[in-house]
Amino acid sequence: MTSITILGSGNMGTAIAGIAGNGHHDVQVLGKADAATPVTGDVVILAVPYGEVAGIIEARRDQLAGKVVVDITNPVDFETFDSLTVPADSSAAAVIAEALPEAKVVKAFNTTFGGTLVAKEVGPLPTTVLVAGDDVDAKARVAGVIESGGLTVIDAGALKRARELEALGFLQITLAAGEKVSWNGGFGIVR
Repeated sequence: MTSITILGSGNMGTAIAGIAGNGHHDVQVLGKADAATPVTGDVVILAVPYGEVAGIIEARRDQLAGKVVVDITNPVDFETFDSLTVPADSSAAAVIAEALPEAKVVKAFNTTFGGTLVAKEVGPLPTTVLVAGDDVDAKARVAGVIESGGLTVIDAGALKRARELEALGFLQITLAAGEKVSWNGGFGIVR
């Protein structure tokens, strides 16, 4: 059993908390009103918009040291839906890893919508969570939480693959915002 803290109580935070709960993990969910409550989980999931991450890191840097930090963000420019807000040769996960050198950063959940996490399927296919990271043990721990909650995991490689995962997440978001796919739909993977 893994102890998990989810920073963010929105749709994605709630969906991920449900997955972790289904896997019988200890789950702590902290929203904005819980800024003074310390992080207790060994795995910390950043289930907030990318624009909020820097403030969380500044406020909780010491609490995140030594933890597995899961970045689920897609750094989309939500004013234009026309670009990502990180440099083309980088990713939100890379920025977070640089800001938290004492944490083990893993990218996950950013290519799925909350509805597909809850339903555990995308159309007729099982929901698959793509995971990227440089620390093998951290990725395995995150994958174990996801699989114990009833979802499929694919290891997408090193943390540098987060750039491609964020591009895929960006495409999915823009398709949903343009009403070309449902917010309960998305990409499925056939192996």
